[in-house]
Amino acid sequence: MESYPAVEEHGLIGDLQTAALISTDGTIDWFCAPRFDSPSVFGALLDRRNGGHFQLSPDGVDYTSKQLYLPGTPILITRFHSADGVGELLDFMPVTGAQATDRHRLIRLVRMVRGSMRFRFDCRPGFNYARDSYDLEVHPEGDVFRSPTLNLTLTPFEDRKRHIRAESDIHRDARGVSARFTLHAGDVGGVVLETACPHAPRALTTEEACQLLAETRDFWRRWLGRSRYTGRWREMVERSAMTLKLMTYAPTGALVAAPTMGLPEQVGGQRNWDYRYTWVRDASFSVHALLGLGFTDEAEKYLFWLDARIRDTRDGDLPLQVMYRIDGSPDLPEELLGHLEGYRGSAPVRIGNGAAGQLQLDIHGEALNSLELADRNGLIAPYEGWRKTAELMDWLCEHWDQPEDGIWETRSGRQNFTYGRMMSWVALDRAIRLAQRRGRPGDTTRWTTERNTIYEQVMTRGFHSGRQAFVQHYRSDILDASLLSMPGLGFISPLDPMWESTLRAVDGELVSDSLVYRYDPRASPDGLAGTEGTFSMCTFWYVQALALAGRLDDARLTFEKMLTYSSPLGLYSEEIAPTGEQIGNFPQAFSHLSLISTATHLDELLDP
Repeated sequence: MESYPAVEEHGLIGDLQTAALISTDGTIDWFCAPRFDSPSVFGALLDRRNGGHFQLSPDGVDYTSKQLYLPGTPILITRFHSADGVGELLDFMPVTGAQATDRHRLIRLVRMVRGSMRFRFDCRPGFNYARDSYDLEVHPEGDVFRSPTLNLTLTPFEDRKRHIRAESDIHRDARGVSARFTLHAGDVGGVVLETACPHAPRALTTEEACQLLAETRDFWRRWLGRSRYTGRWREMVERSAMTLKLMTYAPTGALVAAPTMGLPEQVGGQRNWDYRYTWVRDASFSVHALLGLGFTDEAEKYLFWLDARIRDTRDGDLPLQVMYRIDGSPDLPEELLGHLEGYRGSAPVRIGNGAAGQLQLDIHGEALNSLELADRNGLIAPYEGWRKTAELMDWLCEHWDQPEDGIWETRSGRQNFTYGRMMSWVALDRAIRLAQRRGRPGDTTRWTTERNTIYEQVMTRGFHSGRQAFVQHYRSDILDASLLSMPGLGFISPLDPMWESTLRAVDGELVSDSLVYRYDPRASPDGLAGTEGTFSMCTFWYVQALALAGRLDDARLTFEKMLTYSSPLGLYSEEIAPTGEQIGNFPQAFSHLSLISTATHLDELLDP
């Protein structure tokens, strides 16, 4: 436990209310409960020695390991290979459903495929980001860790054929519980972790564990069976869809940007953020991906969540907040956890997110674009929701022409960002379409005037004549990959000479062997020290821009190259380092949303 595994050497499991990361050595090193945005129970990902972990792996033998998912599910299989045998660890969480609960089960099932192998498990929780102590209670069929904020029950399987729970193999001390057991070919063993269990530990039989495994498998395969995607990249698209489902909080439909916090954009750097919240921008993009795959229920659930946030706006506080907690609450104060060393020494570790209070004008465009797309698919906004949306557009008419913090949440001062202006155009344009299509009340005359004014401003001030390209903000000549979305959103024709020269400039400056940087932080300081990797979402946007420009062969090759950068399990973090490693929070919703949208778009163009 002294070293940190690579980010991509993890699999994700979850129950639609929280999730866990499990490394290739069988260690759960990230798990928050009872929700995605709750304090961590296992946090070794951010402090290997003190953060808390639960390792289950071969003991006293040289081995190699590989991970895969049970096809059509997020049930994670870690296979251990040694000279004496092959064992499999199956990790999964039975689905909790749409009712919020503090009770969550994480089942770790070990089965011996051939030969024999000795295993060891070591459970050492780190409640409340490793800030809370706990008492250990010993019961006849398991143990209970009691902390001031959460209880965790650890129960080994009861094997009626062989008694593998020998007391002499279990060791308890002030830091946790460990045990050793040996399995032979055909044997099945394991343990169950449960949060907030209201009764004394009760050992699960092997038969009961296998039944829960089957029920979890069947749930996910039924859900995935609703997908209507049959294109070229089905395996990657379906894995991305399941990943997004795992990152969606079922009680509200809110999608977290990532289930992790503090994973750095540069190892050893300061760009370490808490992504366990719902960004209006990210979640609005999810509507496009979900509707494109046929998952209408999930898109509708998020739209209910978004509608509630729009209705929550009050006089003097009309703009949508950039992000919210998954239950819709707006308070996300940023706090430093100085007692955690950070992933590979990447400090500081932060909880909360100070960017929640920033002014980011683009979020109105993403929100309205998703509402308009949903409307075209029969998901029509209710009266009160439309009324508040119209008020939001009136506010935007008054406030779009001002400096803001921008899509990349820079902390170096506000600017007149071109992307924010363009997305303000999108917001008003989509609101006009909605009002006209449904005959809804709204000051469409004013909206149209402001929309046209924004368009002229972006075309004249956002385009740099010296660079012959659209640039990051009006006072700079810096390129910005967010503007790759301009033709796809209908702001400019992909064959317009102004856009063609912009794309050529991006090719020459932001693209590195098909991977795309969002901007150059050295040329455009964002208030933080250090550099970063290429931004995966921007690479997918680049593919779409190439395709729309008629460079279909280039687009397909770039997309295929990008697929090679996924983790072995088909997962993406936020960024990719120059070495090809995944960096940043993991897995990242933006990356998987854009993968889905890009795959479906390419399929349409390749099969006219």
